[in-house]
Amino acid sequence: MPLNDTRFLRACRSQPVDSTPVWFMRQAGRYMAEYRAVRARHSILEICKAPELAAQVTIEAAERLGVDAAIIFADLLLPVEPMGMGLRFQQGEGPVLEGPIREMADVERLRTGAEVAAKLGYVSDAVRLVVRHFGERLPVIGFSGAPFTLASYMIEGGGSRNFVATKTLIYRAPEAWTKLMRKICDVLEPYLLAQVEAGAAAIQLFDSWVGCLGAGDYVDYVLPHSERLVHAVQQRGVPVIHFATDSATLLPAMHRAGAMVMGVDWRIRLDDAWARLEHRPAIQGNLDPVALFAPPAELRRRIHAVMRQAGGRAGHIFNLGHGILPNTPVENVIAAVEMVREYSTRGS
Repeated sequence: MPLNDTRFLRACRSQPVDSTPVWFMRQAGRYMAEYRAVRARHSILEICKAPELAAQVTIEAAERLGVDAAIIFADLLLPVEPMGMGLRFQQGEGPVLEGPIREMADVERLRTGAEVAAKLGYVSDAVRLVVRHFGERLPVIGFSGAPFTLASYMIEGGGSRNFVATKTLIYRAPEAWTKLMRKICDVLEPYLLAQVEAGAAAIQLFDSWVGCLGAGDYVDYVLPHSERLVHAVQQRGVPVIHFATDSATLLPAMHRAGAMVMGVDWRIRLDDAWARLEHRPAIQGNLDPVALFAPPAELRRRIHAVMRQAGGRAGHIFNLGHGILPNTPVENVIAAVEMVREYSTRGS
């Protein structure tokens, strides 16, 4: 079967499929023994920067689970290093970025442009290896963090609960904010297009933190930059999946960026989310990741509920409402794939 006719890519285009495609965010992760074996010898950044290792964990996860797409193993914060910020992962605290952005002078110091993106070439090299492995059998998804999420990490110096520093910069220095977002896009655009050139059949933009904004601020301060990246990728004939958490109130505004697929988290019913979007894009989601800890009967019930909400409409990609959690039983993830396929062929 030609790659373009695989069920995942057909669903991205809202075309009929023989079975609802399924893949998972954070497919390669600590819940899987194969990944833990690699992590015992290498840090996250070492895996990301070694194309053979990144390809290995990507391939192992996709093959073990039997999913309909493989997403390249990378970290959304990789672009901050060539832009001039230190990055380390602290056990128990997550990512730490050195020298947080707080004013225009900090933004001015950031390096940007295609030559900076070229230093991330190890990601497109990994994509190329995975594409070579799967050939026409399985689409490969490339990804990056979306501009807002990257900017918020760079301003906060790590994760945040209330994003005070980020919003303060927006409110007090909107010119600095705009320049920061443009610089980030100047790196992300060639970075994503390099993944497309390497063979990525789709791109997912992860806007993990944008749910902290109201719809008005999203439109004013984020939409133009996300739209730029979506347009650049989809001009190449490659669909973009635009995913954010806590985004129920933002979905119509986010869809204005133009992505062919909108990813939704588990905090909103899939049918409600799709209705808010007037069923115009394809939709991806949205099982609660914790449901994968449930006993089989309850897991099946919850998967069937998501499938019923999709209503058999063309353009549904089954996924979680966020990434697979570290201690998730791998057998439950495999069972979830089988349950989606069973429902697709037999119904409830």
